[in-house]
Amino acid sequence: MSVWPLAVFSLLVPAFALAQSPPGAAKEPVAVASLPSLAPLVDSVRASVVNVDVQARRAASAEEGSEDEQMERFFGRRGNPKNQLKQGAGSGFIVDPRGLVLTNNHVVEGAVIIRVRLEDGRAFDADVLGRDPLTDLALLRLRGKPENLPVARLGDSSTMRVGDFAVAIGNPFGLASSVSLGIVSALDRNIHAGPYDQFLQTDAAINPGNSGGPLFNLKGEVIGINTAIVGGGTGIGFAVPSNVAKALMPQLEKDGAVTRGWLGVGIQDLSPSLAKAMGIPQLEGAVITAVNDGSPAKRGGVVEDDVIVSIDGTKVLSGGGLSRTVALKRPDTEVKLAVYRGGKPLELKVKLGTRPDLENFAARAAPAEPPGAKQPRVGLSFQDMDPRLSETAGLPVNGALVVEVTPGSPAERAGLRRGMVIVEAGKKQIRGRDDLMKILSEGKSGTVVLLRVMLPGSGGRVLQALELP
Repeated sequence: MSVWPLAVFSLLVPAFALAQSPPGAAKEPVAVASLPSLAPLVDSVRASVVNVDVQARRAASAEEGSEDEQMERFFGRRGNPKNQLKQGAGSGFIVDPRGLVLTNNHVVEGAVIIRVRLEDGRAFDADVLGRDPLTDLALLRLRGKPENLPVARLGDSSTMRVGDFAVAIGNPFGLASSVSLGIVSALDRNIHAGPYDQFLQTDAAINPGNSGGPLFNLKGEVIGINTAIVGGGTGIGFAVPSNVAKALMPQLEKDGAVTRGWLGVGIQDLSPSLAKAMGIPQLEGAVITAVNDGSPAKRGGVVEDDVIVSIDGTKVLSGGGLSRTVALKRPDTEVKLAVYRGGKPLELKVKLGTRPDLENFAARAAPAEPPGAKQPRVGLSFQDMDPRLSETAGLPVNGALVVEVTPGSPAERAGLRRGMVIVEAGKKQIRGRDDLMKILSEGKSGTVVLLRVMLPGSGGRVLQALELP
């Protein structure tokens, strides 16, 4: 049995009176009015936090089956795992009233369908405006014309100190708008997730589904984007600092990706022992261990064993600090490096290059489309009617046969299913795939297309309303 010191107990519950009551007498509850509450803070920011539901394509590992097997799958008699989508859920928060949402890259990577749900019950399909795998950030845009969106403010993460309170809000395990309280446990934490790690560490409860959600300070400002946890239920979580997001968001919105400055050097931290051995009167900096041939650093006169202690007047505290500072600058920017060489200070001017795609993200960036999809925005795949099906299943000769419906898509919400045949759309007869393709492609976002659909087996016709995202 754990025993808490009375001093600790009295600090936690300062207003409780331990009243003496006669044996057997009913004890009156004591109202505690002096304990602070975070409810006003939570009420002011919670509406800006969203749930991000994602449908992503599973990797295909087998060859397509025969045509007969495909027709059997249209009617649900057989399954094909490689044509299914995997479902995922994360969190995010609205950062702009135009409908921009910030989340983690790993939440939306490979997504075919993204559905964003607000606390007020509204839901929107969303597109990825930009992704940065190296910092695990992604920027989304809500489709349609969302109005009256609650927006979270990005704060200054550099002002946070170890011991400051932090509030996490998100969608852990699908439990929307869950709130947890903790403190900032450490700063600039490198967890070896990428080359630019500088996470805020917190003990606020963060679980699967919190990814991409905000970490607030007590001013109601976002100071981190919850990104990673230590496994095993240890209660240790990590958040990308808000200042990193603020620096990258303009590029994500405009260009869809982040282009980084590059020196082209190998580096290591300057330790006290190295500083003493190299005759350098500073204990912090980045030691150049290699200079790539033809690199911007080579052209700027940087040599092996130089020690960089500042860049454009900003102190360089470590090798990682140098990498992050350079990466936040645009290519072709000229920077001033304060360097120690042979124990003597000097200044170098270097024009930064463009960081190469060392991780080969570009080759992996193309999103997968649903198989045979001609209208991926509505999550519907269809083809011309097969004469053999019309004979055996009592279906019409003309029409568009529904081959695949993406889970969570507008097509699924409209009640469309595999094996249905669309014979009319927008009061126009559908003779085949091209007719339906033309009508859906020309439809404006937000409009509703009335579909007349024939059901397999029964020969009956029903109406379905498909809203175009």
